[in-house]
Amino acid sequence: MTNTSIPAMGLLTRGSGETLIDQIVRSVSNRIDDKLLRSGARMPSIRQFAATHGVSCFTVVASYDKLVAKGYVESRRGAGFFVRERSPLNAGERSAPDAAPAPLETKPLDVVWLIRNMFRPAPSQRVPGSGVLPSEWLDGPMIANALRAVSRQSAALLLNYGMPQGFLPLRQQLQLKLAELEIDAAPEQFVTTVGVTQALDLVAREFTRPGDTILVDDPAWFLMFGAFAAMGLKVVGIARLPDGPDLAQLAAMAALHKPKLYVINSVLHNPTSTSLSAAKAFQVLRIAEEHGFTIVEDDIYCDLHPGSAVQPATRMAALDQLKRVIYLGGFSKSLAANLRVGFIATSPEWAQRLCDRKMLATLTTSDIGERVVYKVLSEGLYRKHADRLRARLDAVRARTVRQMEKVGLRIDVAPPAGMFIWADTGVDTISLAERAMSAGLLLAPGALFSPSQLPSTRMRMNVSTSQEPGVWEFLAKELGR
Repeated sequence: MTNTSIPAMGLLTRGSGETLIDQIVRSVSNRIDDKLLRSGARMPSIRQFAATHGVSCFTVVASYDKLVAKGYVESRRGAGFFVRERSPLNAGERSAPDAAPAPLETKPLDVVWLIRNMFRPAPSQRVPGSGVLPSEWLDGPMIANALRAVSRQSAALLLNYGMPQGFLPLRQQLQLKLAELEIDAAPEQFVTTVGVTQALDLVAREFTRPGDTILVDDPAWFLMFGAFAAMGLKVVGIARLPDGPDLAQLAAMAALHKPKLYVINSVLHNPTSTSLSAAKAFQVLRIAEEHGFTIVEDDIYCDLHPGSAVQPATRMAALDQLKRVIYLGGFSKSLAANLRVGFIATSPEWAQRLCDRKMLATLTTSDIGERVVYKVLSEGLYRKHADRLRARLDAVRARTVRQMEKVGLRIDVAPPAGMFIWADTGVDTISLAERAMSAGLLLAPGALFSPSQLPSTRMRMNVSTSQEPGVWEFLAKELGR
């Protein structure tokens, strides 16, 4: 059996704070987890690996020994080292289901693959498929100062449960924030959550039952597809156009499936960064009224939007005033993902129902995190921070679009705001993402953004994490430009 080919480890660096041994172990184990190295494959010999990657034989021996101890590799006397069969018993948290993996050419990647890789430590410039801003763009000192201020409060406040509906001063601050968006909501109409992810989960569990249908944009944020399916819900996609959903398809699918909910990004839609026009917003509300479904408006990118003078955008919650629209927001994209502070705004009756549902799931959310967010919002620091983020995105967006076109990507709509661009590569992006992973880059293939998950030539690019020349060198090589 021939040796396995291990791609050169471009991230293998000295003085990074992580030992060479740990870097090798991490890189090899990641490739095994991602099925880039298959069970039974022979690893390169110690000398070959050392020569290829410019490290000592001692480093390779120690790395292989550590991989053996972790259950990734096995040593066969006189034959060398081989990738070990990964069963649920030795794969731990990252094990795959018992079913045999799908053939490589049909569906080698899935939503969990992208999420898992988004959470791996890697330089932000090497994750053009990321869904967040680089940490160096965010204001760590601002968060640290707010944390110190919160820590100086009474210890009793920090040790007990928070309020089930959320920290009251934060909800009062959110009332002011939504008023600027022309959405009238009293503090009792808010329920705080662990990000928009939990907000969607609570709404779906409260207002649907197994067998019900939920409509979503197509393409859309991929995580909810699997979450809804796990609840026994049918997920139906509605084609997203530059100014909002395809209204004819929305009406037809609503009549056919009698959905309970329609989840939509009105502003800075993920992954296209397009926004909903006023005309479309009125029509969506009309269709919802006619067919009796509730609209769930996910506005997580709210504070990255520069205003209608730059990109026309209409929030349905502002038109409807939270009668048929449930509005979701949060601060993980613009302030700090680690705080995990989100919220639901809805009618007082529905807010109470969702608060009861929240208590059944988690009792309360982190009062400390909510106090930190309140501190930042109430002292006027957040507005300037959001201004800086939008300016930085504006500074790199046009350059990124030019680079994309230079390497052969086609862009139907070049958005004037937001962090994402939805590009057509002309090739299967699942295969492209596999090759990118081997080169140490994370791409976000288009198939993962559709509930049907059919093969796609599209992919989502994050302009803030696509600035390293290596990203464009890889794409130019792969796309023949």
